[in-house]
Amino acid sequence: GLSSFYSELMKGLGAGGRLWELIERKPQLPFNEGITLGKDVFRGALEFKDVEFAYPTRPETSIFKDFSLSIPAGSVMALVGPSGAGKSTIVSLLLRLYDPISGTITVDGFDIRQLNPLWFRTKIGTVSQEPILFSCSIAENIAYGAEDPSTVTAEEIQKVAEIANAASFIKDFPKGFDTVVGEKGILLSGGQKQRIAIARALLKNPKILLLDEATSALDAENEYLVQEALDRLMEGRTVLIIAHRLSTIQNADFVAVLGQGKILECGKHEELLANPNGLFRKLMQKQAFLQNSDTFALDLQPREKDILKENV
Repeated sequence: GLSSFYSELMKGLGAGGRLWELIERKPQLPFNEGITLGKDVFRGALEFKDVEFAYPTRPETSIFKDFSLSIPAGSVMALVGPSGAGKSTIVSLLLRLYDPISGTITVDGFDIRQLNPLWFRTKIGTVSQEPILFSCSIAENIAYGAEDPSTVTAEEIQKVAEIANAASFIKDFPKGFDTVVGEKGILLSGGQKQRIAIARALLKNPKILLLDEATSALDAENEYLVQEALDRLMEGRTVLIIAHRLSTIQNADFVAVLGQGKILECGKHEELLANPNGLFRKLMQKQAFLQNSDTFALDLQPREKDILKENV
């Protein structure tokens, strides 16, 4: 009746007011201004130098202080550390969702504050722990990764889906790539959502790839399929992996250990694991106790097993 109509009207007005606020909000950075790098210059080398950062809502709580890290172009860097150390904040800083209080973040020697944010974000691909999917078809969700989704062909979508280990389960659906996934991909499992997100990133073909806990919420079978797809995705790119699982980071070129707002250790995976007093080794030992010991042993290379036996 009239009372229920009035109630719905008030809800609509409340939601509409918030939408208008967002539409009218002015961005704090010039979104389509700044330098763009040519193909001959843009290689994807990343460097954080003496970065200090605190979230604007908590200025008294420092996240980073004297944070420095260099990631060579085309290399794979794994960033590990205790929960709450600020690992995911690195992704936010690279995407310029926030700017550091002091220090610099550079790409191929250029401060990212000099770069055109719109251009730079098209060169970065992200796969997060909880990928964002829209209530539309699988094909449309994958095509969303392209600069112009309307130009993407069905063949291109199918190709990246196959590379991402997604084509087999998509074809099992009655409507295939036209299957609507529901709000936030609610009709898909965690592993299926991750593989669609990887296909989306493949279609984007980014120079820089950010993997933020991409396999942390998956079971063993799904983790294997997703990790295999991630290995294909990482080829020929500058990659920053934020993770804690050994299976995710053991193929990285370098591992950096974050703690107390800065990098405490950085080096090859085997070198850090061999240090009996190192933070990386302690994190891995803690993981060994939290997991089934047999599963952990399967993740280790033979030399790493010997190291643990010698030092535990």
